[in-house]
Amino acid sequence: MEKSRPLWDNPLQFVFACISYAVGLGNVWRFPYLCQMYGGGGFLIPYFIMLIVEGMPLLYLELAVGQHMRQGSIGAWKIISPYLCGVGVASVVVSFFLSMYYNVINAWAFWYLFHSFQEPLPWATCPLNSNRTGYEEECEKTSTTQYFWYRQTLNISPSLEASGSVQWEQALCLTLAWLVVYLCILRGTESTGKLEQLSNPKTWISAATQIFFSLGLGFGSLIAFASYNEPSNNCERHAIIVSLINSTTSIFASIVTFSIYGFKATFNYESCISKVILLLMNTFDLEEGSLTADNLSEMKDYLMATHPQEYAQLSPQLKNCSLEAELDTAVQGTGLAFIVYSEAIKNMEVPQLYSVLYFAMLLMLGIGSMLGNTAAILTPLTDSRVIAARFPKEVISGAVCLINCVIGLIFTMEAGNYWFDIFNDYAATLSLLLIVLVETIAVCYIYGIRRFEKDLQTMIGRKPNWYWKVMWAFASPLLIISLFIFYLTDYILTGTLQYQAWDATQGQLVTKDYPGYALAVIGLLVAASTMCVPLGALVTFIRKRLKRESVPTVA
Repeated sequence: MEKSRPLWDNPLQFVFACISYAVGLGNVWRFPYLCQMYGGGGFLIPYFIMLIVEGMPLLYLELAVGQHMRQGSIGAWKIISPYLCGVGVASVVVSFFLSMYYNVINAWAFWYLFHSFQEPLPWATCPLNSNRTGYEEECEKTSTTQYFWYRQTLNISPSLEASGSVQWEQALCLTLAWLVVYLCILRGTESTGKLEQLSNPKTWISAATQIFFSLGLGFGSLIAFASYNEPSNNCERHAIIVSLINSTTSIFASIVTFSIYGFKATFNYESCISKVILLLMNTFDLEEGSLTADNLSEMKDYLMATHPQEYAQLSPQLKNCSLEAELDTAVQGTGLAFIVYSEAIKNMEVPQLYSVLYFAMLLMLGIGSMLGNTAAILTPLTDSRVIAARFPKEVISGAVCLINCVIGLIFTMEAGNYWFDIFNDYAATLSLLLIVLVETIAVCYIYGIRRFEKDLQTMIGRKPNWYWKVMWAFASPLLIISLFIFYLTDYILTGTLQYQAWDATQGQLVTKDYPGYALAVIGLLVAASTMCVPLGALVTFIRKRLKRESVPTVA
């Protein structure tokens, strides 16, 4: 069903829509914590390789397919081949999974925004204990920003098995986030270093999936956006512009994040050193200035040799201060952006102002990302004559938002953050690799690379150069296949999958094994989308076979 008119009034409007979708939470929230997890600056090497080999070529491919076919993800791939209908369905399923949990980040942003009007900011100091005789023990063992995140925001349980109840404050914030997304939909889319990590397969897989996440590849959103373009729109130029702006934003966000992160780690390290020095001076009655950070190690050895019994009794209270340890363990996981930025904000002049500005910006980015995610679901539904003829777009949009909101309440439980991590790590990783692989094979070898060249020449006035053709036909699919092998090999070698749980008694994250039912959910998440591709081809084959058999033979 061809679009009756282009949605975009001009090409710039389309570019801004793609940028508002691509340059979103994936840059400010997801990219920094992946950098931190996989070696910091070393992560940029596989990231840029994936950008050149996968990101830009596949972004151009999806924009060109959507613009030429004038359909959403399901309709576009059915035009190329009826056996590829499952590719579009898989994209919709992945986008549905993404929407289920991604809007929870907007709910967290609302929560922080509402608390930004307090004086002092609630994450600036530790709260008093129940007896009001001191500070909360959990807060004293960690930091004020981490305590606000894990205890007052998430009220996190000690493990996945302790699911707890729904946190009504977070549930209300999630409902508000979905209400805002729904209202925006009603207005219409037009208004919207450690180098050893390079040998770790997970680093390359994470770099690839980060490219897919941040650019929106494989979700069907870009195909949906491009389907409203004028046929003569220069999608090649727009693919390059969006890719470069997206990556620049990711790097800039990481520079800011890790500058704050380094300051926080240095501050914690110096505080630790000061506490150790004060403890040693008071215990051994040392002269003022005789013990400094520079001679601390030598003085500890001297005191151990001259006062062995006293030092042995004191030893459990002496922390092993390490800057590297602070950088590695101070902040981890999905809360990195919230914890690190709130740490910086609390030390600024007029922190309430900067807090409101930052979390309002995070909300704008998040809403932009969510509009792209929901467009990938809604466009195929509204393209369907059966659904569109029975229900208006407002009802379809409302139903999608309501279903996602109700299911999303799982992520507002005390164990909700653990389920959030499961969806974030497994709902789209393998699925996106498969979807994008099938897309490149379909265009290059089923539809035909020469035929695709002619379509591009008709649309933008010239054929694609050798770089695009080599990436589409050879480099991109071979790299994706290699990542598949890495992924499966790593899974086999790793054995039991693990997750990071918050230990309130230690005030830090600890590693635990996923329970059996969580592993079953992970398997279902992966299978629900990946199986759409072969099942779609099988259903099409059976339908064609039955149709052929039902046609009477002429004697």
